[in-house]
Amino acid sequence: MFFKKKQRSNRELEVNPFYKDKNALVLYIKCDKCGEVFRSHLRIGYDFIINYDDRSAPFMIDKVYVGSKCPNKIEIKAKFTGSYKPVSIEIDGGKFISRETYEEEAEG
Repeated sequence: MFFKKKQRSNRELEVNPFYKDKNALVLYIKCDKCGEVFRSHLRIGYDFIINYDDRSAPFMIDKVYVGSKCPNKIEIKAKFTGSYKPVSIEIDGGKFISRETYEEEAEG
């Protein structure tokens, strides 16, 4: 018997929009302006900035995404614990979506 994984709710995505995939965290986002969807792989040990100012959140990201459909910028800033669990997350110009929503909209 196969079990289908439950899709993450909007509340769950606000708390932790990152999906663990081998040596990366995967993020799915949607542009507020044109509705374009994005998938981003953030490689552990490569795409993260070391945050020397905060021992409780030693890693962070500061990324800007621009799609092919419009010039809108989607900015994401996040801080992580030493085990890459998000401590704080900010997104401007877009919203986090689930993997399932991304797959539906990317195919459609």
